[in-house]
Amino acid sequence: MFDLFDSWVSLTCDTALMALGAQQVIGLRLVKMAAGGTQAEVEMQRMVAEKSSAFVEAQLAMLSALAAGQSHRVAAVALTPYARRVRANHARLSRS
Repeated sequence: MFDLFDSWVSLTCDTALMALGAQQVIGLRLVKMAAGGTQAEVEMQRMVAEKSSAFVEAQLAMLSALAAGQSHRVAAVALTPYARRVRANHARLSRS
Protein backbone atom coordinates (compact mmCIF):
# COMPACT_ATOMS: atom_id res chain seq x y z
CA MET A 1 0.00 0.00 0.00
CA PHE A 2 2.71 2.47 0.96
CA ASP A 3 4.81 1.63 -2.08
CA LEU A 4 1.93 2.57 -4.36
CA PHE A 5 1.34 5.78 -2.41
CA ASP A 6 5.07 6.62 -2.48
CA SER A 7 5.24 6.06 -6.23
CA TRP A 8 2.28 8.39 -6.84
CA VAL A 9 3.76 11.05 -4.57
CA SER A 10 7.07 10.72 -6.38
CA LEU A 11 5.37 10.94 -9.79
CA THR A 12 3.43 14.01 -8.67
CA CYS A 13 6.58 15.74 -7.45
CA ASP A 14 8.49 14.83 -10.61
CA THR A 15 5.66 16.16 -12.77
CA ALA A 16 5.44 19.41 -10.80
CA LEU A 17 9.21 19.96 -11.03
CA MET A 18 9.15 19.30 -14.76
CA ALA A 19 6.26 21.73 -15.21
CA LEU A 20 8.11 24.46 -13.32
CA GLY A 21 11.23 23.81 -15.37
CA ALA A 22 9.21 23.91 -18.58
CA GLN A 23 7.85 27.34 -17.64
CA GLN A 24 11.42 28.57 -17.13
CA VAL A 25 12.46 27.13 -20.49
CA ILE A 26 9.51 28.84 -22.17
CA GLY A 27 10.56 32.16 -20.66
CA LEU A 28 14.19 31.72 -21.73
CA ARG A 29 13.10 30.77 -25.24
CA LEU A 30 10.78 33.75 -25.51
CA VAL A 31 13.67 36.07 -24.65
CA LYS A 32 15.83 34.41 -27.29
CA MET A 33 13.07 34.59 -29.90
CA ALA A 34 12.34 38.23 -29.10
CA ALA A 35 15.97 39.02 -29.93
CA GLY A 36 15.44 37.52 -33.39
CA GLY A 37 18.17 36.49 -35.76
CA THR A 38 19.67 33.16 -36.66
CA GLN A 39 19.80 31.92 -33.06
CA ALA A 40 16.07 32.47 -32.70
CA GLU A 41 15.37 30.50 -35.87
CA VAL A 42 17.59 27.65 -34.73
CA GLU A 43 15.86 27.60 -31.35
CA MET A 44 12.41 27.43 -32.94
CA GLN A 45 13.46 24.53 -35.19
CA ARG A 46 15.02 22.73 -32.22
CA MET A 47 11.88 23.24 -30.18
CA VAL A 48 9.65 21.59 -32.78
CA ALA A 49 12.05 18.74 -33.53
CA GLU A 50 12.60 17.82 -29.89
CA LYS A 51 8.88 17.64 -29.17
CA SER A 52 8.46 15.07 -31.94
CA SER A 53 11.37 12.96 -30.76
CA ALA A 54 10.25 13.18 -27.10
CA PHE A 55 6.78 12.01 -28.11
CA VAL A 56 8.13 8.99 -29.98
CA GLU A 57 10.51 8.13 -27.14
CA ALA A 58 7.70 8.38 -24.58
CA GLN A 59 5.43 6.16 -26.68
CA LEU A 60 8.13 3.50 -27.00
CA ALA A 61 8.86 3.63 -23.27
CA MET A 62 5.17 3.24 -22.44
CA LEU A 63 4.79 0.30 -24.83
CA SER A 64 7.87 -1.35 -23.33
CA ALA A 65 6.49 -0.94 -19.80
CA LEU A 66 3.15 -2.41 -20.85
CA ALA A 67 4.82 -5.30 -22.67
CA ALA A 68 6.86 -6.05 -19.54
CA GLY A 69 3.69 -6.15 -17.44
CA GLN A 70 4.58 -2.94 -15.62
CA SER A 71 1.45 -0.91 -16.24
CA HIS A 72 2.02 0.87 -12.92
CA ARG A 73 5.14 2.50 -14.44
CA VAL A 74 3.58 3.82 -17.67
CA ALA A 75 3.08 7.40 -16.47
CA ALA A 76 6.57 7.65 -14.98
CA VAL A 77 8.34 6.31 -18.07
CA ALA A 78 6.28 8.62 -20.30
CA LEU A 79 7.40 11.62 -18.26
CA THR A 80 11.10 10.78 -18.41
CA PRO A 81 11.90 11.88 -22.00
CA TYR A 82 10.14 15.20 -21.49
CA ALA A 83 11.78 15.86 -18.13
CA ARG A 84 15.22 15.05 -19.53
CA ARG A 85 14.74 17.54 -22.36
CA VAL A 86 13.44 20.23 -20.02
CA ARG A 87 16.53 19.88 -17.80
CA ALA A 88 18.87 19.93 -20.79
CA ASN A 89 17.16 22.94 -22.33
CA HIS A 90 17.19 24.84 -19.07
CA ALA A 91 20.90 24.21 -18.62
CA ARG A 92 21.68 25.14 -22.23
CA LEU A 93 19.51 28.25 -22.35
CA SER A 94 20.71 29.48 -18.95
CA ARG A 95 24.31 29.52 -20.18
CA SER A 96 23.67 31.66 -23.25
